[in-house]
Amino acid sequence: MRKILKIAATELCTLFYSPIAWLILIIFTVQAGMQYVKVIDIMLMQQFSRPLWYSIAKELLTGAWGIFPNMLGHLYLYIPLLTMGLMSREFSSGSIKLLYSSPVSSFQIIFGKYLSMMVYALILVAIVLVFVGFTILHVPHFDISLLLSGILGFYLVVCAYAAIGLFMSCLTSYQVVAAVATLAVLTFLNYVGNIGQGIPFVQDITYWLSIFGRSDQLIDGLICSEDVLYFLIVIALFVTLSVMKIQAGKTKRTKSVAAMRYGGVAVVAMLLGYITSRPGLMCYYDASSIKVNSLTAESQEIMKQLDGGMTITTYVNLLDDERNLIFPAMANSDKAKFKKYIRFKPEIEMKYVYYYADAGNEALNELYPNLDLKQKAWRVATLNGQNIERFLTPEEIDKQIDLSGEEYRFVRQIERASGEKAFLRIFEDGSRDPREAELSAAMKRLVMKSPKVYFLTGHGERDINKAGDKDYRSFTKDRSFRYALINNGFDVVSLSLAEIPVIPEEVSVLVIADVQSPLSEDELQKIDQYIGRGGNLVIAGEPGTSGVMNPITRPLGVRFEQGTLVQPTGSYADDLLICRFVEPGVNVMTAYRGLFRNNYVITMPGTAVMSYDTTAGFRVAPVLSTYDKGSWNELETVNFTDEKAVLNVRAGEVEQTYPTLLALTRQVGDREQRVVVLGDADCMSNAELLMNRRGVRAANFNLITGMFRWLSYEEFPLVLSAISPQDKVLELTKDSMTWVRVGLLWVLPGLFVLGYIGIWLKRRRR
Repeated sequence: MRKILKIAATELCTLFYSPIAWLILIIFTVQAGMQYVKVIDIMLMQQFSRPLWYSIAKELLTGAWGIFPNMLGHLYLYIPLLTMGLMSREFSSGSIKLLYSSPVSSFQIIFGKYLSMMVYALILVAIVLVFVGFTILHVPHFDISLLLSGILGFYLVVCAYAAIGLFMSCLTSYQVVAAVATLAVLTFLNYVGNIGQGIPFVQDITYWLSIFGRSDQLIDGLICSEDVLYFLIVIALFVTLSVMKIQAGKTKRTKSVAAMRYGGVAVVAMLLGYITSRPGLMCYYDASSIKVNSLTAESQEIMKQLDGGMTITTYVNLLDDERNLIFPAMANSDKAKFKKYIRFKPEIEMKYVYYYADAGNEALNELYPNLDLKQKAWRVATLNGQNIERFLTPEEIDKQIDLSGEEYRFVRQIERASGEKAFLRIFEDGSRDPREAELSAAMKRLVMKSPKVYFLTGHGERDINKAGDKDYRSFTKDRSFRYALINNGFDVVSLSLAEIPVIPEEVSVLVIADVQSPLSEDELQKIDQYIGRGGNLVIAGEPGTSGVMNPITRPLGVRFEQGTLVQPTGSYADDLLICRFVEPGVNVMTAYRGLFRNNYVITMPGTAVMSYDTTAGFRVAPVLSTYDKGSWNELETVNFTDEKAVLNVRAGEVEQTYPTLLALTRQVGDREQRVVVLGDADCMSNAELLMNRRGVRAANFNLITGMFRWLSYEEFPLVLSAISPQDKVLELTKDSMTWVRVGLLWVLPGLFVLGYIGIWLKRRRR
């Protein structure tokens, strides 16, 4: 060990006698300082307008402008310059012969020189710690564990680059050649992950071998055994190869034997990498205080209930939208989207099925109007470099699974070994992929009975299958809409009372929205029976339908009155209500507490007046209401497009607060019956959900999700609890940043300049 330390010390002295080591330190410090100051300036500017909402440690260290990601982007330029002379210098000067004849082993030579690089890497880490250490003093509750994980990732990258550079330096006596060769190997390791993708086993080896993004998880605060072992294996591989190369100078072997030895070491390294990348053998530790790299507690609880095997099968239609195509070469990157779940359930198996069928791709039909389905498939496969024989025909895929209900669009099916199944879709929004809420909702469907929401039909009610302005397809059955009920754990069904003898027991929520014609006595009796047995219910009325709606709401003690609620603003139609949440109702429907605290409103275009009593045995709580002033029940004006509503006290119009959403509850057996009655059915319509009015902070989407969460007893949609960051206060001012800039961008690099000048003067005196 003493010889190794002596070689390392000698190498460090040689390194710091050259200007390259000092120049790299200076450039590294300036770049890190500039990045640090940029991030801090952004934080101060944001903090000036409102309190910060994110973790300062995460944003400073790992964010898009973070120090670690940006500095790692420059390392591949620095390290080859440092390592190019480690052994090349010995070969070019002839001193290698002295090392061969000295009582020093090849391992001691190589490891001593590599140890010097490890020490230099610690100096780079120390520079980063100067910046971060200054921040720790000015940020209470700074996430130290995230910092340590980031340092580990940064340090392992530097050490891996150094090991590669050391081996390249062993191959040539020309330092420039060694530097270029190191750059070439680093480039190869960045792109090798694209080689052989689509070939089983090979794709796993090359994907593991890629160094691209390998440190991302560590920098983000997730310490994974696969990542740590990857760097250790790479370091061990190239250090071992370096030792073997030096040893070859002492012991002559044939080229074939040498090649077999080098190849054997490389194969062992790749096999170790393949084994350590198996999900069942991985270990994880989320070092971030907010556990941003882990599933939430709710999702983890779901995963615990999913015992036995599980398969996620992805069905890829060649003729679907081009953004939805995942070819075999993309399989590994696609699997990474489920890494959080595989972490908690390693036995998840990912499968991919490729087929072609008519998915209603209008762009493709316009491009190839004269080709039949098979010809279109052949043309698309050829353009994408795919073999059409790999894809199942429409007849073959139909024998395997019925995807007609999914319109043959891109979809995944999650299936447990016990047979439970659930679809997982992609969405037409900026994110496209399902987030944890949608993915965990699909998982939860496998361990519990999904709530079934039945929408009444047959009397002109709002239609869940149509995309008209007044219909309900968006929030119910639109498969491409992230917040639709079917994508959040619910089953949605249309129901005609005339076709059934009794409302099924499986109904979790019955929705009656804007009935246009009277129900028969038999139909009313079926609804009364459903209410009597404790069924949950949503009833939404409209102005002018009291005669039709009141027979339905009579068992609840709620009445729809004549007239239309108005709220003249001068900007919008007089019958557009901007309703506020009411605290007593919010205490019942607790999903709305956040909206209540943040003063969100609900827009209701055309709302009926509701009255209620408690004689039916229900506890009634208004959840939404109009404001105290400016609202009344308009009894005279009907056409709000061409006429203005005017308050007429003599006609019985009273300016006051009116409830627009009621929450009714009562105990039926061992469960609480829950009923929602709205004075407006348009607030949930396709058109209103897409409406954006200037100056109105409407939350109609949240109204629906909160409503059905309450009606499903908080089972769906999932609400995932995130840990709030503690390090959200930056105790710095813009004035103090002036001195910070001077210190970090001038004084600290200046110290390195003085250090080099001191060494240079010392050498000149000699």
